[in-house]
Amino acid sequence: MSKIRNLQKRKTNPRLVNLIDLLLRESAKNDAKVWKCVAEKLAGPTKKWAEVSLDKIEKFAKDGEYVVVPGKVLGGEIRRPLKVAAFSFSATAKAKIKEAGGDCLSIEELLKINPSGKGVRIII
Repeated sequence: MSKIRNLQKRKTNPRLVNLIDLLLRESAKNDAKVWKCVAEKLAGPTKKWAEVSLDKIEKFAKDGEYVVVPGKVLGGEIRRPLKVAAFSFSATAKAKIKEAGGDCLSIEELLKINPSGKGVRIII
């Protein structure tokens, strides 16, 4: 059994368990390493999950690509419209992304839109 599956056994949140399964299936089906990386991060301890501010996302994101945060997006400053997917968002971060003309997506929604993982950047 893979390392990710062993870590997944410890998870009790049904949404998280289903998301990890979905990410691993899409990774194998589409040969998309980006989804396997996101699954590995989410299967790990919650204390090690990414908590990324909008400032950092804006600094590293390029125009036209999707940004994935395997954890939580926190507030900050954002000036341009970005497409951000994360496991969760703070209320402030969601409001500021929408105010800048961007999109807030769950990782599940992004998987439906872009199963191949092309044009996706992970920010940790």
